[in-house]
Amino acid sequence: MTLTVVGSINIDHVIRLAQFPRPGETLTGSDYQIVPGGKGANQAVAAARSGAQTRFIACVGDDALAKPLVEGFAADGINTEAIASIRGVNTGVALIQVNAEGENTISLAAGANGRLTPEQLQHHGAGLACKQLLLQLEIPLETNIAAATQAKAHGATVVLNPAPAQALPDALLSLVDMITPNETEAERLTGMAVHDDMGAAQAAAMLHAKGIHTVIITLGARGVWLSEHGQPGQLIPGFKVNAVDTTAAGDTFNGALLAALQQGQPLMTAVRFAQAAAALSVTRHGAQTSIPYLADIQALLDAN
Repeated sequence: MTLTVVGSINIDHVIRLAQFPRPGETLTGSDYQIVPGGKGANQAVAAARSGAQTRFIACVGDDALAKPLVEGFAADGINTEAIASIRGVNTGVALIQVNAEGENTISLAAGANGRLTPEQLQHHGAGLACKQLLLQLEIPLETNIAAATQAKAHGATVVLNPAPAQALPDALLSLVDMITPNETEAERLTGMAVHDDMGAAQAAAMLHAKGIHTVIITLGARGVWLSEHGQPGQLIPGFKVNAVDTTAAGDTFNGALLAALQQGQPLMTAVRFAQAAAALSVTRHGAQTSIPYLADIQALLDAN
């Protein structure tokens, strides 16, 4: 039962600051690092470290850092055969600032991620004969639609993490079985502010109306709102931890969720497993450097 992740690979340039600079302001930071990232890559790594059989369809550039990135994915047990190297472009880049509260701001340059087109996807059609497909929004929108269409034809469950936040066409949403927005993304998709349980329920109802069966709205420290079509929604509280860096927390949640579902766990149990993985990730710095392994996740669950 294979999970295929179609998505982005970035090289993250991370700097820590006491606070975010205002327009025109220069601040001196610390602890500058270059680490692997990208929403697609983060989610593939999280799934693999959580025990999922994972295949990754993506693009890197022909720069010096591309090969070590792919080797790192393979070391985590990810099938990397469908990661293409694109000549003449750089691997995607993310510039990340992290403040003293662990919050972050991120600026992206797509690089090779923009070359993951529907035409490029045709070279890896076998990878879309999967049981689960996980998508995000750091690659061209038409590629997500093409991937979802092909995977759906093979009977796959299509899961969309609609991040970074943007409006989406029904051509994509109608192919989605499960969607996992945060509060900002849910509001962008529905126009409904998600400040409380009522707002979450109303946003979920609007997404159900577009044909999506399962809606999971991540609410940060509050937990997640889980809603299945035709059933009452509910708030599932999260774990209380000391957050130092929220980078990749949502990606960790998504990858771990799919891993737990792949292993046959009930949805509620899978959500709790994913919450534990995300909670661990925010206690560590970086993107993929913060993503926990199965034993650590299970230890947190056992302790709670």
